[in-house]
Amino acid sequence: MTMDVMAKMIKAEVKNLTFRYFDKGPESKVILNSINLPVYENKITALIGPSGCGKSTLLRCFNRMHDLYGAIRYQGQIIVQPSGFDILSQQIDPLEVRMKIGMVFQKPNPFPKSIFENVAFGLKVRGMKKKSYIDEKVEDSLKKAGLWREVSDRLNKPATALSGGQQQRLCIARALATEPELLLLDEPTSALDPLSTAHIEELIGELKKTVTILMVTHNLHQAGRASDYTAFMYLGDLVEFGESSQVFTNPKQEKTENYITGRFG
Repeated sequence: MTMDVMAKMIKAEVKNLTFRYFDKGPESKVILNSINLPVYENKITALIGPSGCGKSTLLRCFNRMHDLYGAIRYQGQIIVQPSGFDILSQQIDPLEVRMKIGMVFQKPNPFPKSIFENVAFGLKVRGMKKKSYIDEKVEDSLKKAGLWREVSDRLNKPATALSGGQQQRLCIARALATEPELLLLDEPTSALDPLSTAHIEELIGELKKTVTILMVTHNLHQAGRASDYTAFMYLGDLVEFGESSQVFTNPKQEKTENYITGRFG
């Protein structure tokens, strides 16, 4: 495959990203150290590594969530294609970024609203007022999340009445409603039972046909079976990146091998 073809397949690219935060005083702590990472279009990329290695920090850089938490500093870029905009640019409103980059968290977090209002929330924040359009997008998003058949007759019921697995799929539908360019998943199945986990994994396998997915997981089996590419991180460094089949069966770095074989982590 030529470099030109590979470049066309890249949806986002992390370039020399260093992230640090300032706890107290002028001293800072480096959490991410000069990360370079391609995120390929319509693929699932898994971020793995031991707790505290920086994978969730990296994920949250993609939608500028760290901006909400005080004294931090980005160095480097996260470029999204084909527009070429830099997510980390100070000239870009973080709210605009979050509309383009959807996120689903570890624990399902439906709003204390109806099922319908949860999915329609982002559309209304964007200023959409046409009822027929909102109705269509809510139905389409729930169908993409595999939830429409289960809730179509109770859209006005509280979202909190859904089961845990249904709530997580609702959160995915909510993220999809604004047609994001990237979908971020932060350990999306860690709070779910095995059956719900299987449903979510099957769902994201379908979703990659229409959206690029970046996923943090502590579950190595999940990373191996559900992702196309895997990035192994350790102490703020990106140690290894490649196709998941290669990373899990023939890792190039000793640290990667030690982690996936359970020698540390």
